[in-house]
Amino acid sequence: MYKNIIFDLGNVLLSFTPMEYLKSKIKEENIETVFKAVFQSEEWIMLDRGTITEKEAISNIIERNLDYKDDINLAFENWYDILSPIEETINILEELKEKGYKVYYLSNFHQLAFEEVVKKNKFFEAFDGGVVSYAEKLIKPDEAIYKLVLEQYKLNPSETIFIDDTKANVEGANKIGIKTIFLEEPGTLREELKKLSIDID
Repeated sequence: MYKNIIFDLGNVLLSFTPMEYLKSKIKEENIETVFKAVFQSEEWIMLDRGTITEKEAISNIIERNLDYKDDINLAFENWYDILSPIEETINILEELKEKGYKVYYLSNFHQLAFEEVVKKNKFFEAFDGGVVSYAEKLIKPDEAIYKLVLEQYKLNPSETIFIDDTKANVEGANKIGIKTIFLEEPGTLREELKKLSIDID
């Protein structure tokens, strides 16, 4: 019987659409280059891992892409605003909590962005706990981060479900015996939970 539900944050509870965001800020012909320079950079991963500051990351990225300095600065300016709540899945989170399930988060996240979304979104109050990558210097799909959340909250993997929108992260949790939902569309979560006999309306 499942007792614990662990949620990823990005594109599970919070919308994260960087390409759409860039379209609202910079010239169309520069979008692809800036997207790759910022969101696919090694610094982006280092920010998730908590091994670099945002200021250092911006400086490093600009150094490699001097012709796009202004656009890169624009990309980082207020980028947390794209992390908007997905009400459908937040409602499910709150329902699960009300029904007595323990709910947690496990997410790759930058420090400043995480602090901002926690401050802005009341749904974080529903969680019984969670692990965020920058604070632990670990990122999904590293096996150690899944083990950490289990150990920290004394969770039995066979009683735990993990929900994530990234295939590799789901596979990482599977390897240590956690049941998983690969969530390609937030709108399917309720049905996916019902398939696992989770008590949800």
